[in-house]
Amino acid sequence: MEAILKREYILDKLCCPKCAAKIERHVAALEGVSSALVDFSVQKLIIETRDSARWDDIMARTGGIIKRLEPSIELRDVALFPNREASGTVKDADAVPVKIWLRRLSLTLGIALFVLGMAFDYVPSVALPSLIRLAVFLASYLLVGGEVLIKAIKNITRGEIFDENFLMGIATVGAFAIGEHPEGAAVMIFYRVGEAFQDYAVGHSRKSISALMDIRPDYANLKTAAGLERVSPETVRAGDFIVVKPGEKIPLDGVVVEGFSALDTSALSGESLPRDVEPGSAVLSGSINKSGLLTIEVSKIFGESTVSKILNLVQNAGSKKSVTENFITKFARYYTPAVVFSAATLAFLPPLIIPGATFAEWINRALVFLVVSCPCALVISIPLSFFGGIGGASRNGILIKGSNYLEALTKVDTVVFDKTGTLTKGVFCVAKIVPAGGLTEERLLYYAAHAESASNHPIALSIRNAYKKEFEDGLIGVYEEIAGKGVRVRVGEDAVLAGNAKLLETAKITVPPVEEAGTAVYLAVNGEYAGYIVISDELKADSKQAVESLRAMGVKRIVMLTGDSKAVGESIARRIGLDTVYAELLPHQKVEHLEALEQHKSGSGKLVFVGDGINDAPSLARSDVGIAMGGLGSDAAIEAADVVLMTDEPSKIADAIRIARKTRNIVWQNIVFALSVKGVILVMGALGMATMWEAVFGDVGVALIAVLNAMRVMRSSNRRKG
Repeated sequence: MEAILKREYILDKLCCPKCAAKIERHVAALEGVSSALVDFSVQKLIIETRDSARWDDIMARTGGIIKRLEPSIELRDVALFPNREASGTVKDADAVPVKIWLRRLSLTLGIALFVLGMAFDYVPSVALPSLIRLAVFLASYLLVGGEVLIKAIKNITRGEIFDENFLMGIATVGAFAIGEHPEGAAVMIFYRVGEAFQDYAVGHSRKSISALMDIRPDYANLKTAAGLERVSPETVRAGDFIVVKPGEKIPLDGVVVEGFSALDTSALSGESLPRDVEPGSAVLSGSINKSGLLTIEVSKIFGESTVSKILNLVQNAGSKKSVTENFITKFARYYTPAVVFSAATLAFLPPLIIPGATFAEWINRALVFLVVSCPCALVISIPLSFFGGIGGASRNGILIKGSNYLEALTKVDTVVFDKTGTLTKGVFCVAKIVPAGGLTEERLLYYAAHAESASNHPIALSIRNAYKKEFEDGLIGVYEEIAGKGVRVRVGEDAVLAGNAKLLETAKITVPPVEEAGTAVYLAVNGEYAGYIVISDELKADSKQAVESLRAMGVKRIVMLTGDSKAVGESIARRIGLDTVYAELLPHQKVEHLEALEQHKSGSGKLVFVGDGINDAPSLARSDVGIAMGGLGSDAAIEAADVVLMTDEPSKIADAIRIARKTRNIVWQNIVFALSVKGVILVMGALGMATMWEAVFGDVGVALIAVLNAMRVMRSSNRRKG
């Protein structure tokens, strides 16, 4: 199978959601294009094809489509975030400001002429002759709405009829045609003023989104034979040494080899408290060095670093649209033409069948119908709501890979946890020492630490860490590792066995039954049973809180799947309040249990799996929503997951669900509000009870309110962070 070629571009100056939908539809229909998506929130076009040989032709035709539909839009090579200029492009420093200045001047002059005309209308003693009055309002109308009319005419010639320019053009021209000169000019003025406020609100929201991208480092201080050299992070290789000065961002993942400092990791994790680092500490790109000078050995190239992954996840989140977004896009395609044909019927049918009805009256009602019909309120606000939710979650250390997953989090029914590294820290420690045969705890630990002195196994390391003393040189004699059982070693004059029960039973040493929540390391000294040491994985501080929060949010079932022993699993379940535990599972058995749990969830409910290791990747991919621990989690788990928790805190799952539900509520507030207001004004307009003024509010006013409401998602998420 031929590989998919995927490329991304910035659609500079894309400011119309319906334009975005048109571009997406036309590019997706091109021969050779597997898929095309326009993310209006970040002005990005994503194209995929399986036919790489046709790429140049596809891009040439894409450029033609954009120039035909929206000539003002510029297609640029994508950078890592939307507010960054594409490499190699040159921007005319004067063209945009002059165009904006002329637009503002024409709007100001148009409003001034309109106010002048209205003033003469309200002063009978200086009433203008009808021809001059028409000229004043027509000049006002053309100054304000000339650009709209030109766009409408151009779009009609391109076959793109049903857009907001056409609706406003035909409605206002119709108003002038039936003698409603002030209303025709007023509708265009309020439409343009409302559009300006709407553009400001969308721009403000985009700036909030762009602020998420500020974690990208601009340079790295590379150590070379000649001294420090400032270079692009993309040119640094794993194994190189970089220096990070106070106040600078750490550009690449690595390990501190020299220096002490405190790091601000809030951009990555949402955690406001600084994190102290010293030689040996792992550090993540995107953190800010607050105090000391650090020398860091780079462990990952830029493309594989934490900051690059975050940028990629947040930037591409819009490429996976929710069911609601897809519905609204399709709805808008059919809604506007339906309203236009309804308006035409309303204008011409009643005068033909209702006695005494005039064409002027019913055309006026139809014009109101047209003005209020534009679906911009929904087409703009809903994608911004979802992106705001994703952006707010990322500020809290929760990376959500698409609005479809954000929407799925609102319906969580079952949560399934892995144990090690998810509910526990994944760091083993000595929990209990039980000596026998007259030995003391200190002496039993002495034998165990020396027996495990040559092993790198996590259990051996935990025993040596608990011993905390220097090892005597030349004390260890014969050393033999017995696969799957333990070690046989001579410590001084004593023969020591250290391992599981099978090891001691092989030497015909009786081992008493042990019921402990952890891994027991049994010891025998000189052929006699000497006791056991319990090694356990420490529970995370917020694991119990995570379970309690999920229950409070209505999650029906909370389960743990673990490869550890049944005793360990059941002990943790009792401590934090889990419903069910399935223990001693291999990776494929975890997937089998997930599929069984899938059968018992409610019809619309979603199953979430939370894990961190390579062996969790199949389960993360199989679940409705896979959540990976990003701090300690493996790259495979993060790739397979739909949501990544940068802080490794399971309590963040409840935060993710809370943000998702807040986003859903705001989306549905906008849908209900916009459709209700438009529906009422459409009915009132058909009955002759609404004027153009109400119609303008139903279009521009509703869109502006919906966009402002959408911006609440990010603001509420930011308040939670504080």
